[in-house]
Amino acid sequence: MDVTALIDRYCRVWNEGDPSIRAELLASVWATDATYTDPTVHAASAEELLNHIAGVRARRPGVSVLRNSAVDTHHAFARFEWQAMGADGTVLLEGIDIAFISPDGSRIERIIGFFGPLARSSQ
Repeated sequence: MDVTALIDRYCRVWNEGDPSIRAELLASVWATDATYTDPTVHAASAEELLNHIAGVRARRPGVSVLRNSAVDTHHAFARFEWQAMGADGTVLLEGIDIAFISPDGSRIERIIGFFGPLARSSQ
């Protein structure tokens, strides 16, 4: 699987409404000891990440996460921008994720997410 396809499959996890399918999708991309960290949560297991996603979906019915940049890669790292869209198409949140990819390219070992655009320096 190429890294872009891996990231797109990961984004599908966030968009899947059925918890059992969501768990299957995550299992297909998530390494055994992978972690997810953003400003609101640190999920140290797949179960914790699935619970977090379920909570986001419960608070924001109809939300979808869309990758809105190319997947930029080097070595075993990838970064991409995303938007969380409301059911009405409103952008609820945007950010950038940094993914650590397994040596064989088949799994995500860690995601670190940031919300909002980068602040520009005044220099």
